[in-house]
Amino acid sequence: MNENKGFKQTEIGPIPEDWEVVKLGEVVYEVPLKERQIIIEKNKYYKRIFTKLYGKGVAIKDIIMGSQISTKIMFIVKKDDFIFSKINIRKGAYGVINNHLDGAVVTSEHPILRARTERLDINFLSLYLLQPNVWNIIKSHAKGFSGKERVKTREFLSLLIPLPPLQEQKNIAYVLSTIQEAIEKTDAVLKATKELKKSLMKHLFTYGPVSIHEIEKVKLKETEIGPIPEDWEVVRLGDLKNKNMLKIQFGFPCGKWNDIGSGIPQLRPFNINEMGYIDLNNLKYIQTDKDISNYLVKKGDIIFNNTNSEELVGKTAYFNHDNKKFVISNHMTIIRVIDERLSAYFIAKYLHKKWYEGYYKIICRRHVNQCSINLARLSNIPIPLPPLPVQQKIAEILSAVDEKIQAEENKKKALQELFKSMLHNLMSGKIRVKDLKWVSNE
Repeated sequence: MNENKGFKQTEIGPIPEDWEVVKLGEVVYEVPLKERQIIIEKNKYYKRIFTKLYGKGVAIKDIIMGSQISTKIMFIVKKDDFIFSKINIRKGAYGVINNHLDGAVVTSEHPILRARTERLDINFLSLYLLQPNVWNIIKSHAKGFSGKERVKTREFLSLLIPLPPLQEQKNIAYVLSTIQEAIEKTDAVLKATKELKKSLMKHLFTYGPVSIHEIEKVKLKETEIGPIPEDWEVVRLGDLKNKNMLKIQFGFPCGKWNDIGSGIPQLRPFNINEMGYIDLNNLKYIQTDKDISNYLVKKGDIIFNNTNSEELVGKTAYFNHDNKKFVISNHMTIIRVIDERLSAYFIAKYLHKKWYEGYYKIICRRHVNQCSINLARLSNIPIPLPPLPVQQKIAEILSAVDEKIQAEENKKKALQELFKSMLHNLMSGKIRVKDLKWVSNE
């Protein structure tokens, strides 16, 4: 069977026989700046916009009084204009103007292009340019300029692109935009759930697992960590360690590592993300003849990041993996609960809450380019200690929120992979929109 049946060879590789290859300048034209030029008036407000990097579109930079704008001549953009940044071209800074940005202004560093609508759908072009290999081609024309890469408009317009029939362009844009919208909606749910978690932690560690309608019934007492219910205690991690209720173990120093999977994986600061989850996407491995038994992480351990930048030191995660052995680096600390009166999940979430609040910036010791929290300072950290059933209930609530966040993260990742695959296959004609039975945009 001939895999290239229905395709033809072109300057940009094989494309479907009914597609064309054109220079970008054949299907878009540059709007003369004189047509869009305006003189900035001192007492008038202007909506300035900029192109985001890596093809993430166009956004409002600010709404500013004319007297505050140093450039006296600007240029108006209109809906469906395509603009790009002549500088930072390597990073693909471009976007299409929508209704919200109609009438905004840009500098001359952002050429204004218009599609010849009888031949090109502007959204198809915007999506096509999301492919990184396209920007490598454009980058090859770029010149160094004040430490950044700069391209001229005519060089940008010399780019060769595949051109399907107009209706197919629109359908391709419809399919890819639908996936993008799903990603954006998932991202919005994620952001809302993460904000909910922050608010929920503040509520739970202040009032306990009660509804907002019941907080007036909770009798609080003032403590060094703020108000907490009267029947809760405040204890220090060192006190719990001295009572043999938990164990504190610093990590294993090893300067040599590899990322090819040779040896045992070693958790490092970047393996705790800012939400307080273990991230195993980027693992380093070490090989050693030394005894590492004390540094092995167990399911249910609390992993505390004791050395990092001022902003990141103190990130804390609950380790919930049991199918593989891991050790931790000497920038990490294992806090292991060994008494059934303590909930490790409860403690992990409280310690990470303190990171949100910037507590570790206050207590850390500053070094050159990094900060640390030594054993003495870690042991002196105060935490609330409610009765075990209350700890478990709070842990159960936060665990449910964490599961929701993880599910949405997985959904977003799957959608991003789908988009990446569909972008490549649709833009190369390997998948034709007419073969996608769920698509109806004609």
